[in-house]
Amino acid sequence: MRLHRTIFLDLDDTLYPSSSGVWDAIGLRINAYIEERLGIPSDRVAALRDEYFRSYGTTLNGLVANYHIDPGDYLSFVHDLPLEDRLRPDPDLRRMLEALPQKRVILTNASRQHAERVLDLLGVRHTIDQVIDILALGLTNKPNPEAFRRAQVLAEEPEAAACVVVDDSLRNLLAAAGLGMTTVLVGQDSAEAPIDYRISRIVELAQAIPGLMIPPPRRSGHAG
Repeated sequence: MRLHRTIFLDLDDTLYPSSSGVWDAIGLRINAYIEERLGIPSDRVAALRDEYFRSYGTTLNGLVANYHIDPGDYLSFVHDLPLEDRLRPDPDLRRMLEALPQKRVILTNASRQHAERVLDLLGVRHTIDQVIDILALGLTNKPNPEAFRRAQVLAEEPEAAACVVVDDSLRNLLAAAGLGMTTVLVGQDSAEAPIDYRISRIVELAQAIPGLMIPPPRRSGHAG
């Protein structure tokens, strides 16, 4: 049985249900940024975002590469939302995260400020040991395998095999699986994909992976 030391948790649409509408609201803010800050007509925005998603993994990196935007300005703009209207404390999530003996790390293509707001509203910020955002990754975003390698270094986790990656994105998980990490898909039915575990809600995580509640061995060596 594989023992895990570090759990990388995605944020949006993973720690809370996609039905909250948070990601849809962020998407509208992304559209507004492209239209208002860059002057791109609204009828071109969807195609541009689709192109950047396929080529760069995120709209942000597409805009940085092609329009040389300020990443901090972009992240502040697109996450400027009344999240308190959509997210509430989740006692079940809090109890599950508190019980996990592994290091619990948020790994997100969003900003640290957005992640901390979400964690506060869900009532679970105290259960998270570390937040690794897109800026900490040097703008290397999921699903780029290098994002997971950098996250390992930042989390001081030397072994990919000791990592669990929990995400609602199949693309992200396939990249992590390629590095030898254990993968958990949240909220989707992709039975044909080579993913280790599938759960409908994040609170099922502790029961989904055999032995997850066994305290892991202490780390040795250096991340790299």
